Amino acid sequence: MFEDRSARKQFLNAPPSVPAAIASVLEPVLAATSLAVFHALFGQPFGGPAMAMAILLLVLMFPGVNRFGKTGIGVGIDIFLSWSGVLMVLVLVGYATGGLAAFQPRMLLAWALITPLVHWACVVGGTAWMRHRAALPQHRRPAVVVGAHRMGQRVAQMLAARKGYGHDLLGFFDDRSAERLDLPGAVPLVGGLAELPDFIERHGVKDVFITLPLTSQPRILQLMETLQNSTASLHFVPDVFGVSIIQGRLEDMGGVPVVGLHVTPFTGINGLLKRASDVVLATLILLLITPVMLAVAVGVKLSSPGPVIFRQRRTGLDGEVIEVYKFRSMTTQDNGAVVQQATRNDPRVTRFGAFIRRTSLDELPQFFNVLKGQMSIVGPRPHAVAHNEQYRKIVKAYMARHKVKPGITGWAQVNGLRGETDTVEKMARRVEYDLEYLRNWSLGLDLLIIARTAKLMFFDRKAY
Repeated sequence: MFEDRSARKQFLNAPPSVPAAIASVLEPVLAATSLAVFHALFGQPFGGPAMAMAILLLVLMFPGVNRFGKTGIGVGIDIFLSWSGVLMVLVLVGYATGGLAAFQPRMLLAWALITPLVHWACVVGGTAWMRHRAALPQHRRPAVVVGAHRMGQRVAQMLAARKGYGHDLLGFFDDRSAERLDLPGAVPLVGGLAELPDFIERHGVKDVFITLPLTSQPRILQLMETLQNSTASLHFVPDVFGVSIIQGRLEDMGGVPVVGLHVTPFTGINGLLKRASDVVLATLILLLITPVMLAVAVGVKLSSPGPVIFRQRRTGLDGEVIEVYKFRSMTTQDNGAVVQQATRNDPRVTRFGAFIRRTSLDELPQFFNVLKGQMSIVGPRPHAVAHNEQYRKIVKAYMARHKVKPGITGWAQVNGLRGETDTVEKMARRVEYDLEYLRNWSLGLDLLIIARTAKLMFFDRKAY
């Protein structure tokens, strides 16, 4: 029993790869360290304001994104966009607190320009070193795949893509004949499962990827038992790709290993980071935009009769109904069982309302929803309750977007999916982007979306 518990604990707490571990600290530590270096180069004391900025950098940027292994100009663009989002937050904080006056402008400019270049150089150099090291004979890892069906071929594609990092795929093992299998031309069928132990011994195989379907459990157990006497590392790859996985993870719940397939990313420390960033940014933004909100409120009041603030019932976290605040942009206030979406040249939209909708100024009161804990600054846009009831029946995984709080802006919106969703296809595309956001969430992604949203407020013409 003790051995079983020990094995389960190791299984549930597998360490991250070396590149992932380095990447998690590289971005924040590099940014904070370079800030100290530039202070020294410009003869500036690294005092209280600089230390506060360094701490803010560590909080905003941890954990860093693992970009090792990527090549091309895309890596540089990714680093630049992520860094731009961080700088925007720092400028907002510095402006609101008056802290920018404590720094020499030339020093800040040099630091802001050179830091992403150093980060890019570290990623490029680290990737080159990893590939050189993996190419050495002593670091090659011959591998085989057990099972030549769909999942086995996906694993083969993955290993082929990682060939520069040490893996050499020798072939498939399957009890079916080659005529019954649709094999990729470059990867041969080596033999049946009974021949695998001898092949491992003769060819020094270091990794065995078992991709047999779960319906073959007796064969899997027999194979595992047979291979326990080999020195190869055994990897079981469950076929879960038929399901749209969101933040898939393996965790220990009271000693029981549980595989999460549809899980919110905002649990534990991630939840604290998300909420803390929402409160801090929403407070700072509200302080900055108070004059703008007062001007918009006056414009709404003068443009047409009715209240300044429009409250609409929308679906929030876990399907809970919330009231979302907006500056009123229409002459009507639909909020019942049937809600008609705004269309281009909609007669219900006032002239001033068209302006605040196009520039997203009508969404500004939702920062109060953020402070109340009903919304987040970044997340899937909340839809009217009536629209949810309509689309949940016809769009796959539609309700999965409600595993997190709705946002003022989101990944779908900065990728061109704003305005009317007048077809099922448009709504399905919006949901796809929302789910992609949930799968890949990071604080850096949130900052990137905020930066892109600021640009869209002035240059986007799809909202009306």
